[in-house]
Amino acid sequence: MTTAAPSTALVMTQPVFTDAERLALAGFLAGYRGLTREAYGLDLRQYTTWCRARSLPLFAVRRADIESFARDLEARGRARATVTRRLCTIAGFYKYAVEEELLEHSPAAHVRRPRVDYESHAVALDRNELVGLLVAAGLGAPSEHALISLLALNELPSSSFALLDGRLTGCGNVFPAGWAGCWAAAGGTSPRPGMM
Repeated sequence: MTTAAPSTALVMTQPVFTDAERLALAGFLAGYRGLTREAYGLDLRQYTTWCRARSLPLFAVRRADIESFARDLEARGRARATVTRRLCTIAGFYKYAVEEELLEHSPAAHVRRPRVDYESHAVALDRNELVGLLVAAGLGAPSEHALISLLALNELPSSSFALLDGRLTGCGNVFPAGWAGCWAAAGGTSPRPGMM
């Protein structure tokens, strides 16, 4: 049995980022705080890791590389909104680098971003929303609570709540103005059918 002797040889390594790249990363993130900074930091960490795995220096990336990063995110099952946010972060980073004259032009300037549908496709209230509505209705007259309870027990879609007359008085400011019955509590008028 032979034993390996510890080596005293030094291995030269290249820095992960150039000085300009490090300055751009730190400067870009310095402009934000709190959760936004954390989200942008995560986006940039994932992007820089992806670039490093492909031996791409940040300031040598081309538009096609950034679009390949987006396709890779999609292939890994990321939602369109997540991919779009990450691309926006990357575009903001390169824009910052150009504005600070650390980079001549942004490779992310014309990157295509997935379309994000911001309209909700929910057809019914979720459990928490329904509980909140029942609690708010319970603060009003018994007949109001009974009506909301019947609608809930019959599993009617949230559009059915828009048909209410807007006479619920116990809602207070519990719900946003888009929820049925709470207009009366805020002094509003009843919603039109199908508004929700």
